[in-house]
Amino acid sequence: MKSFFSTFLKQKRLISGVDTARGAMILIVAFAALQLGLQGAAHAQAWPSKPVRIVVPFAAGGTTDILARAIAPELQKAFGQSFIVENRAGAGGNVGAELVAKSNDGHTILMGTVGTHGINKALYPSLPYDPVKDFSPITVVAYVPNVMVMNADKARALNINSVPDFIKYAKANPGKLNMASSGNGTSIHLAGELFKSMGGVFMVHFPYRGSGPALLDMVGGNMDVMFDNLPSALPQIKGGKLKALAVTSSKRSAAVPDLPTVEEAAGPAFKGFEASSWFGLLAPSSMPAAQVQRLAQETSKALERPEVKEKLLAQGALPGGNSPADFARHIDAEIAKWAKVVKASGAKVD
Repeated sequence: MKSFFSTFLKQKRLISGVDTARGAMILIVAFAALQLGLQGAAHAQAWPSKPVRIVVPFAAGGTTDILARAIAPELQKAFGQSFIVENRAGAGGNVGAELVAKSNDGHTILMGTVGTHGINKALYPSLPYDPVKDFSPITVVAYVPNVMVMNADKARALNINSVPDFIKYAKANPGKLNMASSGNGTSIHLAGELFKSMGGVFMVHFPYRGSGPALLDMVGGNMDVMFDNLPSALPQIKGGKLKALAVTSSKRSAAVPDLPTVEEAAGPAFKGFEASSWFGLLAPSSMPAAQVQRLAQETSKALERPEVKEKLLAQGALPGGNSPADFARHIDAEIAKWAKVVKASGAKVD
């Protein structure tokens, strides 16, 4: 504004030496330039200018979906614009991740996972997106342990009450247990593959298009075992539909403190067993850095709110909130880590 008035005074002095019509035209052009500048600045600050899509690359009902729907209202409050959760399931999260990677509307972000941005690079021969180059990490929303669960009726019928019971039955009956997962390449799938490898057992893998539909078949008795994310499995565990045997994290979860880790329950053969999950927001790499940074700041603020933090902790999720730079480093480390797990377990895309 100050520069405009300086220009105005200069033009006013010039007008005295020219005809009135030309002077008026000079002022009009200068004023129009000022207006365009102000409008451009306002436009840059007004993001988002329309509803923002949070793409969940799995079906509704799973942990990715639960966390996206928990954070969306908080972002809506912060930005004054709708944040709409959209489920785009398929190919272990690759369908939704590719959609966001190639989006260019400036209003589409991803609720990514350890699968889409850690495991899949090693598991799939050719990904339709690059988990590093095609994305700008925003922040981790939550860290989540997985939990080994059985259909409760099946567990009772087979007299399986612990991980050792499970291993004993599985070894005596190879191929008779069906293992559900939320899709190829997810931490739910890899946790099961790692268990099979370290335990020397064989289970038939059935990948679904998300944790939600897999859990429905688990509760319905069509599937026997699953290494689900704790938040999505917890209601069915509490309701007695699923029998929890152990958590797959390196430490016990505060949400189910009496439940042992797989390593604790199974002994020396499972030393070092760990297959936890994380979920985080990512933008396509085309999104301006200022918008990514603001999304990170507002998400972190939301995760610090007592009501949000308590909600996540009650579901067995540990709130995140790291910086974009820290999240980027975390993704690099996860890609390296899971490449080793995929190789050691012999996991393959079915």
